[in-house]
Amino acid sequence: MSTTPLTSFREIQTEWENLLSVSPVNSLFLTPQWQEVWWETFGDDRGMAGFYVRSPDGVAGIASLVREGDTLSFVGNQDTFDYNDFMVSPGFEDIFFHSLLHCLEDQRCNALELFSLVESSPTLTYLPDAARKHGYQVEVEQEDVTSGIGLPETWDEYLSVLSKKDRHELRRKFRRLESSTEWRWYGISEPDEVAARVDDFISLMRQSRQDKDEYMTPKREQFFHHMARRMAEEGLLRLFFMEIDNQPVATSLCFDYASSRLLYNSGYNPEYGYYSVGLLLNALCLKEAIEQKIGYFDFLRGSESYKKDLGGQQRNLYQMVVKRN
Repeated sequence: MSTTPLTSFREIQTEWENLLSVSPVNSLFLTPQWQEVWWETFGDDRGMAGFYVRSPDGVAGIASLVREGDTLSFVGNQDTFDYNDFMVSPGFEDIFFHSLLHCLEDQRCNALELFSLVESSPTLTYLPDAARKHGYQVEVEQEDVTSGIGLPETWDEYLSVLSKKDRHELRRKFRRLESSTEWRWYGISEPDEVAARVDDFISLMRQSRQDKDEYMTPKREQFFHHMARRMAEEGLLRLFFMEIDNQPVATSLCFDYASSRLLYNSGYNPEYGYYSVGLLLNALCLKEAIEQKIGYFDFLRGSESYKKDLGGQQRNLYQMVVKRN
């Protein structure tokens, strides 16, 4: 099998997408489109250092990597990628991970820093033993949590899965909203319409929490605009709003990918917190996913309480550092 340097996100785009579809870690964040948007926004002071491995049947593994000093890491970061990993066709793991370690040696790098690995990642299974055989030290620790819920056939079935307390609270909050206000909610997905509403999304996101306001630097704002347009063009994005008295009061940015709906970020106007508009809009996004027969609702990274209130089951995210002894 041959190893080829990865120099752009388009040179093997079709093969990349085909490999991703059979990879155990198939994720929106590993698509060439998402990675290209990130690179165009944040890649100025980094160098591409990845590679791909071919088998007789096509591309069998992709390592999308950047180099900073003597360290290699994934393209992306924890601020914008909820999940990250290598893409490897099942059965080629041993060959791929030994190729990865040879790449580290060939580039005279001393460390490999890997973030946002899901607990079922083959990287956690195969890389530590391979690295130690090559004389490296390996450290693995929990980085964060993520959560999600498998979606049943109907909304009533979903409600029955919630705890009695959470089910009662959700119904009570919907009754309060419906009895007290004139409200509506809707989702948009057309690229031009999405592009015109990204500023509304960012405004509500900033209002909802101080840390979200601080998070939205000019560079990240640029990323959100570029990413929303690109993902909408790919047919993957749903941008939701709730309005009260014709005023936007809550928003949720979701992606539909690989039979899952991903809740990427959200925000709301705290002046309408009495009506739990943020929680209820997220619940409505989940309800629509059930109606559209989507199999899984992914709340993504973080331990916010609303995720548990809506039935999210936590899983761990890990980080791994491979470095010379």
